[in-house]
Amino acid sequence: MSVSKPRVAVLGGGSFGTVIANLAASNGCHTTQWLRDAELVAEMQATHQNTRYLKGFDLHPTLAFSSDLAQSVGQADLVFVAIPSKAFRQVVQNAKPYLQTKQMLVSMTKGIEAGTFSLMSQILREEVPNARLGVLSGPNLAKEIAAKMPAGTVIASLDPDLRATVHQALACPYFRVFANTDIYGVELSGALKNIYAIATGMAQANKVGENTRSMLLTRALAEMSRFAVQLGANPLTFLGLAGVGDLFATCSSPLSRNYQVGFALGSGKKLADIIADLEQTAEGINTIQQVKQQADKLGVYMPIVSGLYDIIFNEQPIIDVAAKMMNSGQRSDVEFVLPNR
Repeated sequence: MSVSKPRVAVLGGGSFGTVIANLAASNGCHTTQWLRDAELVAEMQATHQNTRYLKGFDLHPTLAFSSDLAQSVGQADLVFVAIPSKAFRQVVQNAKPYLQTKQMLVSMTKGIEAGTFSLMSQILREEVPNARLGVLSGPNLAKEIAAKMPAGTVIASLDPDLRATVHQALACPYFRVFANTDIYGVELSGALKNIYAIATGMAQANKVGENTRSMLLTRALAEMSRFAVQLGANPLTFLGLAGVGDLFATCSSPLSRNYQVGFALGSGKKLADIIADLEQTAEGINTIQQVKQQADKLGVYMPIVSGLYDIIFNEQPIIDVAAKMMNSGQRSDVEFVLPNR
């Protein structure tokens, strides 16, 4: 692999896409951030800030912004895709004519496609079969990274050159890049933890204690690993930064959009009003629906997912659903240690 800096494109104008683009530019990579909204592009070119999603943070002076998809991806060595799951496939299809053979594509989206239960890496494989693929995930709250608080992320790929290229593009004194080969496990970790961030936000709104929060977090980890292993992931992945690390950060921080949704629901607000007020996508709502359907199909025991589904979509009282979960039968404390009958 060449020692020269990779040319980088980041598709998406949200907060996480912006901080990743800024990291690459700060590391000396020729970097272009693509946004669908031409007006926002013009504003970012004028102010060198993303005032819509990351207000108050100056971006690197070399970072370029464009609404021209062909120009953005055509010359890039490494393309990060940070598009919400509902629009992910369409944007990839639009970019496909301009992508080069064996180009490196890395998904940053922590979600599941509605209707197909496809993860974003699977969409990339279907739409761009010759690409070299990876997934970036971890406890990466955008505002903290923008503020240069120390953080880490995980690049999962079977391609060692891709993993090394992402490290070269993003690693710096305040952002460490770890590696994994379990693409499915890392990606599922990122998608599933959004569910439990909603649950913890809801619990916090109801002023639960630390005992309750600790139980919820550890049972969430057991539940998400149980489901992911059924789909072929490595359970050890969930002990790492992309698993328990991301789960802890997202379930503990008011900066998390999914936590905000849960807190608002727990405070008595209606889902439609919450979504209307939210500036960015909260992937967890869609993920609850997708995972509930898949868990029922596979026969995977996921009481937190089922409970959230009943609260949000069947409008059952939180206290009734919580009481039902607390009164359920005995389970193994540590997943995969004791048989669950």
